[in-house]
Amino acid sequence: MTELRKLYPAYDAYKTGYLDTGDGHQIYWELCGNPKGKPAVFIHGGPGGEIAHYHRQLFNPEHYHVMLFDQRGCGRSKPHASLENNTTWHLVDDIERLRTLMGVDNWLVFGGSWGSTLSLAYAQKHPHAVSELVLRGIFLLRPQELQWYYQEGASRFFPEKWERILSILSEEECADVISAYQKRLTSSDPVVQLEAAQLWSTWEGETITLLPSEHADSFAEEQFALAIARIENHYFIHNGFMDETQQLLDHIDAIRHIPAVIIHGRYDMACQVQNAWDLAKAWPEAELHIIEGAGHSFDEPGILHQLIKATDKFVGK
Repeated sequence: MTELRKLYPAYDAYKTGYLDTGDGHQIYWELCGNPKGKPAVFIHGGPGGEIAHYHRQLFNPEHYHVMLFDQRGCGRSKPHASLENNTTWHLVDDIERLRTLMGVDNWLVFGGSWGSTLSLAYAQKHPHAVSELVLRGIFLLRPQELQWYYQEGASRFFPEKWERILSILSEEECADVISAYQKRLTSSDPVVQLEAAQLWSTWEGETITLLPSEHADSFAEEQFALAIARIENHYFIHNGFMDETQQLLDHIDAIRHIPAVIIHGRYDMACQVQNAWDLAKAWPEAELHIIEGAGHSFDEPGILHQLIKATDKFVGK
């Protein structure tokens, strides 16, 4: 039996800074690994998530030169939890600015969950800048995907957890949970904002792994919850700022020449495996791995194994 691959040993960033977007945001970024290695960019989930030290460990530090960054409004970027000038296309432009800052012609783009959405959007706008794609927990921002996770679908598998989401809503509001939460997450009352944010974020933290995780409690931490809940809801209310309901699938021809690996857990409740299947059907040149006995999180053993294999493969190991 093949031994499952694990994260590379921990290592530090060698340089950090802030990118001034010119429209009110300061984007935190860091560089790590070998400055002469293969360029790569790590795109975190959410929207509204953040990078962590262990994300560096998805890449062999001897062979990769990696840019990691916190997207607008989250992590160490400033201002915190801001919705102003915060859309998919603002983030795509930020990624391209970061590539220029790093001084590379192209790079491997690695994204999971919302990071897969943003990776696809970036690649389709700037295909010349992408050497390879590693995509995990596919999220295509179609209406049916939001309906599944925030209305009718995942709630049937976690009824006691979903009941908490509904606990602050009226019976009428339960018919459109995303809109009902928007009112609270943009309330002028910080107490109302925080209550809604912690409920929203905890729902995610408790449903993204196949088995309960000790890390789920961290999703209720105030700063993290406010960023991920406010920014996710903002994006979902606006359908991810996409012009078309299937925009990422309909424009796949722009990137089908780019080598890609798609990795998805069979029992992913946040983003159904159908998403990965639909992407692979539209993009048969991509390499698809459906991981048995896994949910959504990147560090579930089978998913992590394939992610490390993918980064090693593209560096030529």
